Amino acid sequence: MITVREIHSKKDLKSFVKFPFEIYKDSKYWVPPLIKQELETFNKKKNPIFNDADARFFLAYKEEKIVGRIAAIINWLEVDKKNQRKMRFGWFDFIDDKEVSKALIAEVERIGKENNLEYCEGPVGFSNLDKVGVITEGFDHITTMVTWYNHPYYASHYEAMGYRIEKGYAESIFAFSDVNPDSSFLKAHSYIKDRYQIKALSFTKTEEVMPYADKMFDLFNESYSELSSFVEVTDLQKAYFKKKFMSFINPEYIKFIVDKNDDLIAFAIVMPEFAKALQKAKGKLFPFGIGHILRAKKNSKDVVFYLIGIHPDYQNKGIHAVIFYEYYDIFVKKGIENCYRTPELDDNKAIQNIWKHFNPRVYRKRKTFRKDL
Repeated sequence: MITVREIHSKKDLKSFVKFPFEIYKDSKYWVPPLIKQELETFNKKKNPIFNDADARFFLAYKEEKIVGRIAAIINWLEVDKKNQRKMRFGWFDFIDDKEVSKALIAEVERIGKENNLEYCEGPVGFSNLDKVGVITEGFDHITTMVTWYNHPYYASHYEAMGYRIEKGYAESIFAFSDVNPDSSFLKAHSYIKDRYQIKALSFTKTEEVMPYADKMFDLFNESYSELSSFVEVTDLQKAYFKKKFMSFINPEYIKFIVDKNDDLIAFAIVMPEFAKALQKAKGKLFPFGIGHILRAKKNSKDVVFYLIGIHPDYQNKGIHAVIFYEYYDIFVKKGIENCYRTPELDDNKAIQNIWKHFNPRVYRKRKTFRKDL
């Protein structure tokens, strides 16, 4: 018999966070989150998303053993401002027992109906800066620190529960050796800078980045606003994300492009690949995890393109050539071998055009699933 319990205590929330450590313990491809950081994500006193969202957390038990988990989420900015009456769910993990997944999703659907919402969609997080999607292809490749992993049986559970595919996402990789500095694409950077009177800003210290960080999030909101899944990042969330991610990013991996008035018109954030370091850390920064992460930050030969944003007025004008030119010498010095892209919506044609010059290869596909209530 399956029992589902809503959890509230710190002890139970820690069990919620640690459940994947059990079902993925034998996986070579799952990357564990940092337990402390994950707990802070769910802490209503620390994560400002809870000013605009509600979340409830559930664990499923079979003979008093935890066999599944799910977070039921309502983002009220999405519901009230965008009129998308969506019931979100995420952090949805379960053993290969359809009674477990069915019992968990029933709690989400119940909450959605109680709040007069129209449909459920997941797995998604609170916002566009959270993890997204069920892997449907590409299970034999290690995940990044900003994506979920799941077993191959997950998609069949969604289908059995009456859910259909809502959105598709792709993750790609290209070899840095495929980037030719003499290509017309990269050589165009000087012409583009002169034509549009723009310049690139580079940084060597994190504190140099901070004065531009809020402007970056404003541009993120503007450049991604037309996407079907978009929910804006609020001022309070900006401060939270700066604190959460800046320590993981080498300042030289952050590039801003400004116009003649010093207004930000484009940005890119690249992160070292921390996947193997996080596997070694096993969810804990101390005593040894921090060492693995710092070594990866300094020495990783792979990078992840985490975010790229270009102002709508400058899209399709070659601004990305300026961005990649700025990265080229840095990547050569660091001996970068592979460049990964985080999940991108299948309908995000603008971002796909940016990458077409680099012979990208899709190595993983993801889906979100939907059911009308």
